Amino acid sequence: MAKNNTLVALIDRKLDVSSFREQHWEGTFWDYLDIVSENPAVARNAFQRVYDMILSYGVETYTQFKQEVTRYKFFSDPFDNGADAIYGLERPLMQLVDFFKSAAQGYGTEKRILLLHGPVGSSKSTIARLLKKGLEAYSKTEQGKLFTYMWRVHHRGPGGDEGEQYVECPMHEEPLLLIPREARQDVLDTINERLPEGRKVRLYGDVCPFCRKVYSDLLEQYDGDWKKVMDHVKVRRLILSEKDRRGIGTFQPKDEKNQDSTELTGDINYRKIAEYGSDSDPRAFNFDGELNIANRGIVEFIEVLKLDVAFLYDLLGASQEHMIKPKKFAQTYIDEVILGHTNEPEYKKLQGNEMMEAFRDRTIKIDIPYNIRLDDEIKIYMKDFGPDKIKGIHIAPHTIEMAAMWAVLTRLAEPKKAGITKLQKLKLYNGKSIPGFTEDSIKELKEENPREGMTGISPRYIQDKISNALVSHQAQQDKAINPFMVMNELEAGLHHHSLITDEELKKEYKELLAVVREEYEDILKGEVQRAISADEDAIKRLAANYIENVRAYTQHEKVRNRYTGRDEEPDERLMRSIEEKIDIPESRKDDFRQEIMNYIGALALDGKKFEYNTNARLLKALELKLFEDQRDTIKLKNLVSSVVDDETQQKIDVVKQRLIKYFGYNETSATDVLNYVASIFARGDTKQDE
Repeated sequence: MAKNNTLVALIDRKLDVSSFREQHWEGTFWDYLDIVSENPAVARNAFQRVYDMILSYGVETYTQFKQEVTRYKFFSDPFDNGADAIYGLERPLMQLVDFFKSAAQGYGTEKRILLLHGPVGSSKSTIARLLKKGLEAYSKTEQGKLFTYMWRVHHRGPGGDEGEQYVECPMHEEPLLLIPREARQDVLDTINERLPEGRKVRLYGDVCPFCRKVYSDLLEQYDGDWKKVMDHVKVRRLILSEKDRRGIGTFQPKDEKNQDSTELTGDINYRKIAEYGSDSDPRAFNFDGELNIANRGIVEFIEVLKLDVAFLYDLLGASQEHMIKPKKFAQTYIDEVILGHTNEPEYKKLQGNEMMEAFRDRTIKIDIPYNIRLDDEIKIYMKDFGPDKIKGIHIAPHTIEMAAMWAVLTRLAEPKKAGITKLQKLKLYNGKSIPGFTEDSIKELKEENPREGMTGISPRYIQDKISNALVSHQAQQDKAINPFMVMNELEAGLHHHSLITDEELKKEYKELLAVVREEYEDILKGEVQRAISADEDAIKRLAANYIENVRAYTQHEKVRNRYTGRDEEPDERLMRSIEEKIDIPESRKDDFRQEIMNYIGALALDGKKFEYNTNARLLKALELKLFEDQRDTIKLKNLVSSVVDDETQQKIDVVKQRLIKYFGYNETSATDVLNYVASIFARGDTKQDE
């Protein structure tokens, strides 16, 4: 029993009874009018609610390539720990929010279908899913609350009157629609007079046919006394829910032969015709079409352009007039965001179809491209393959990065500018500075290819191949994967990629994999070089020696040789061996040495001491020089032979530990990297010998 009590306490701690009661509030119509007077936002329409929901999570602005960018925190998926977070699509998302802003203020976009258009796997569905689940979560909050109503009516069963019962408005409508049309505008004007322009309450249409019937029957019963009719109304809080089909709908096209518009607009309930005597009685109608149940919220149309033409005509009325017309039934007003998404081939088909001109005219298209910024692409894969998700298998450094790099390279257009490669373009877009290129040149690169990111490899393909590498025999055996394993999977998959049939394109993508492999080799060489030269004492000694010689050289003095005790000329060979590492030509050596001395002098004036690692260029030169010196003592190329003496092995172990400590490798991947880099240097030495 004690155990059970512990479990009950755990459950109890997670449940909030007061918020449950708040979310299940019920009251009279008059209570609701008081609520609206105090907080008019409860009566917002669907577009206003979605816009406010997005803003409620906050925004941040930053400047990128001389342009101001707004990032809406809503799209980081704050209510589900980032499970559906969108990365790197700030500009399309700004367009999306602008659409909602305009619609919220009644500028015309509320009469349009919102169409997200882009290649497969570019996160169109994720954006739709975020909006839907965000709206669910928002409707449970104090800021996002909304209300609907039900009727207290007599129920007549087969045996006659069975007493009173409450019947919900089948469309979950806004209670203010119950105010007679003659007075509604005056009421809205009174509510809106203290609200700023962008916050005014805007209502669409009229009550649904079912409520209109109940309303008119009661009005007849009470001889036109509206207030008595309103005593039959109970207002309650409305929580939107896709699972319960309240305010959030999703429609997926099926086989064209089986499509039926009643799935969108509802249908007659033939069993109730006998009860009500007519198929035109609104009480004998099921308001269960996707457009009906999504009233007050949002409806998503998956692959909207695959819909039958008859369906698309239903959507035209639904968007333009906020109205649906079911078969053999009265028109019904709706208040909802209609969101569709489609890919390139389907959209091209729409453009070529003259019959669909009306649909195109009522659509606002927002392009959702793939990421073309490497850091953002890496974030997508870290969601699924980060250390908190993958346990028991070591993912070697740069594995995710190299896969993401290849994905982004496939999406970039060939630069028209001479003297720049695709890889350099990728680095520029990712914020790295490359000599000779400014922010203006990045802007030019972007402008010459406005459709960049609309083609290329999908993130899904990358995710699938990383998954394949993780479950491969080698990964299970070594408990590790590395970039080469993933790159092999990426290449092998191209042979039977269902969406790439063009052999030339496959060839181009393979060539880009070779570019990525080369880049990875350079990264590895750099890391091993830094690990070998990460002996801080040795770098300090080398730096002190260099600075001492430079000081003597610039001041035309001699250097005291600490071993012989004699004064000697500055060591030109030492200075040049360091300067050459960072491409300082013979003709520039005097200037460079003077710059270094000026830099040290400026620091001294500020009371600061010169440290070798404060000057990035000098540090790089020192590291490369030290690496060159130590590489000869470690003889990395000996690693590829099976015989290594104890002294060399000790030095190799030190380097390996540095790779583990500073760069994130484990024992296996550090050994692999050293072996691989040793083989590269061995190849280089062999070429030199030849």
